[in-house]
This record gives sequence, structure tokens and C-alpha cells, in this order.
Amino acid sequence: MNRIEKKFKKLKNTRKKAFIAFITAGYPNLSVTEKLILEFDKIGVDIVELGVPFSDPLADGPMIQEASQQALKKKTHLVDILKLVKKIRRNVFIPICLMTYYNPIFAFGEERFVKQAKDCGVDGVIIPDLPPDEGESLLKLAKSQGVDIICFIAPTTQKKRIEYVDQVSRGFIYYVSLTGVTGARLALPQGLIKNIKLVKGLVKTPVCVGFGVSTAKQVKEIQKSADGVIVGSAIVKKIKENIGRPDLVNKVSNFVRSIKG
Repeated sequence: MNRIEKKFKKLKNTRKKAFIAFITAGYPNLSVTEKLILEFDKIGVDIVELGVPFSDPLADGPMIQEASQQALKKKTHLVDILKLVKKIRRNVFIPICLMTYYNPIFAFGEERFVKQAKDCGVDGVIIPDLPPDEGESLLKLAKSQGVDIICFIAPTTQKKRIEYVDQVSRGFIYYVSLTGVTGARLALPQGLIKNIKLVKGLVKTPVCVGFGVSTAKQVKEIQKSADGVIVGSAIVKKIKENIGRPDLVNKVSNFVRSIKG
């Protein structure tokens, strides 16, 4: 049982839901990324999702794309992020997932990536552009090392596919709340809660909802039916607003506290 599984078991036993915070690794720099993760651990964030910067992030909206480009300009690469996770692991037990496109993994080498991810303390990997049936070798390697590969479903995903994803996804299932790219939305999509309940009736794996979640009200609403909620663009936006300020970490921390419930 790895850290993600333990976290969801603990949350279930206490009748709580997961709050997952996404930040882009290396934005504005790796030192701030480290401080934010340590702060998130202190304030009770359940899981940290670390975005690996990529030059062509198809699933990401403008805010995360910009953060990714800025991190790449600072020469933030996968190997640097793995080293950062290893360093952080000396002090925190918080589950950490990497969100990365497949190309950096392919360039790194699947076997090497999974082994180093495990050795550095990465608990899970989310790969938006790799359907599980096209990534069987990676899923097998990850399973052998105890690293969770977290798979996606969307509002358009059919029942048979949902059941398949439930079989292969480990840690949790990432439910994309809407079709399109990431980014804060003013309102939750119509029918979202109904769809979450339908999915929950078909799967055993915890279901966490992301894409477009940006307010405390939205978080609370989703947590009534899902096992967890993922907030990304709104946090990255708060980082952007405070770049260059000495109290950046404190400002972001206060924002996360205000929406996580």
C-alpha cells in the first residue's frame, strides 16, 4: 500500500474528501516549488500534483501553458524535478504525483523513469496524452515498482471504457469535469454531479475531479459526490500574481486554505 492508497483509506475512515493541489514544477523556480510543497503539507493538502513542464501541453489552458513555458526557460527538466522530490522526501510524507506528457518519459526511458520515480519518492504519475491501452508496458513497469498510473475519464466516456479504466488505474481516477483544456471556470458544468454519481456507481477506485475548479464553493459541491477535487489553474494564477514578492508562499498558502475547506 503506497502513500496515495493510505491517504484515501484514511480519508474514507474519517469521512473526508481529498484536496489535491497542482503546481507547475519550476514556476517561478524550483526553490519556490519546494517551499510550496512543504507549506501544502503543513496546511493539510492531501496530495500534491507536480506538473512537468513540456513545450506542447495539449491538455493545459493558457495559465498552465504560460507557467510551463517559463519553467522551461529556467531549464527545468524531468531529472531536476525527480531530484527535488527526493530532497523533499526527507521532510514530508505527503503523496506526490507527477503530471507529465508521455514524450519526456519516452526520452528518459520508461524503465529508467519508473525506477527513478520510485527511488525518489514519487507515488503516482498522470499522463494526459497516453491512453492506458496504448501504455501497457509502462503500466506494467509502474505496477511492479508500486508507482500508481492515474488514468482519465471524461463526461463522454462510455460505460465499458469506464469499467476498463477502473481495472487499470491505480491511486485514483482523474475525472475531467469538461471537454477542453484546463483553466478556471465561473460555474461547474451542467450535469457534473449527476455524472460523478453515475461513475461512482461503476467503479471501485477513488474518483477525483479536475479541470475548471477554482472556488471554495465549487470544491465543496464536488466533494459531496466525488472522492476528491483537483485545483490547478487557480493556484498557478495566484503564484503568477505574487511573483517577485517576498510573501509569495504565504499568499498562495492563504489562497489554498481558503478554497480547500
